[in-house]
Formats: sequence, C-alpha cells, structure tokens
Amino acid sequence: MTDTTKKLTTEQKEEPFLKLAFELGPLMVFFFANFRGEWLMNTFPALSVFGTPLLVATALFMIATVISLIGSRIVLGNIPLMPLVSGAVVMVFGALSIWLQDETFIKMKPTIVNGLFAAVLLGGLVFGRSLLGYVFHSAFRLDDEGWRKLTFRWGVFFVFLAVLNEVVWRNFSADFWVNFKVWGTMPITIAFTLFQMPLINRHTVNPAEEEAEES
Repeated sequence: MTDTTKKLTTEQKEEPFLKLAFELGPLMVFFFANFRGEWLMNTFPALSVFGTPLLVATALFMIATVISLIGSRIVLGNIPLMPLVSGAVVMVFGALSIWLQDETFIKMKPTIVNGLFAAVLLGGLVFGRSLLGYVFHSAFRLDDEGWRKLTFRWGVFFVFLAVLNEVVWRNFSADFWVNFKVWGTMPITIAFTLFQMPLINRHTVNPAEEEAEES
C-alpha cells in the first residue's frame, strides 16, 4: 500500500468521527450549560441577562453551533446539509426563545427540523425523486429501488422523531427534555441507521456493474 493510499484510508476513517464530533459538540455544550445553569449564572452574572438556565444553555448552544459549522467548513472543507439546516433553525428559534423569554420555541426546534426533513424526503418521493440519494451518493452506491426504500424509511423516521419530541417536551420537565435530546435521540438515530445496513447491502451497486449499465 502506497503512502498516498494509506493517507486516503486514514482520512476516510477519521472523517466520520470528525463529523460526529462537530454534530455532538454543540449538544454537549447545551447539556452541560443546562445542567450547570445556576452555577454558570452565579459564576458569570452577565449570563443572567438571558433569563432561565435553559435560555442560558440555548444562547451557548447557538454560539457552539456557529463554531461547529465554521469548524466543519475549515477542517472538512464543507458543511453537511443536515447540520446546516438544523443550525439555521437553532439560530431562529433560539433567538425567539431568548427575545420573548419563552422556552417553547427552542423546545419545538427538533420538531420543526425533523418535520422539515420528513416533508422534503416524502414529498420528493411523491414526485418520483429519491432525494436522499443526492445527499449520500458519495457514501453509498445504491440502485433506484434501494434509494426509494431508504428515502421512505428515513422520511418516516423523521416523522417519528418529530412526534416523539412533541410528546416529550409537552409532558415532561425541561431537564428531562434536554437529557432526552442529548442521550435519547442520538442512540435511537444510531440504532435506526444500523438497522438500515441490510437494506443498503442488498441494494448496493458494484461500480463495475454501474459502469456497464451506463455504457
């Protein structure tokens, strides 16, 4: 194996972990800031201007999200679509929560983001477009049926996450919601992703076969 090949292999292994770190970083800041909100407000009185510990956490979450997106652009050379959309919604709903002193807006953010992704994916299928293929074409090579099935499954999953978020924030405390957002949603998403591997394996297209079909 040449040095160049070794370098590419190492980069391919590191990139998913870097992406995960950039996505989890703001969530960990959000969790810590909410968990230690009172201490942060006592230690740094200027933070009291934001209001409640959850709103302080929201402000720090917004800052961490911007840093994460900038870091992703610098280190990875791009900003993935999903974190970009999620970050935009964080900015809008976080600002509304702080400005109006209403925690409802930031709690509804996951519902809006997941609902938006579900509408785009399922709406695309209605018009015969498997939009998930445009996002993950560089990671997977699937046939048309595979992309349709995977797009449908992710669309339904995003609906599930949107409904689940509504159930949790409307029926439990803010602290429980934050804990669930950080420690519940991510494991559920990882488990769902792993369950899609059999489908991906069944519909993976061999590059040689793909070239033969195109020619």
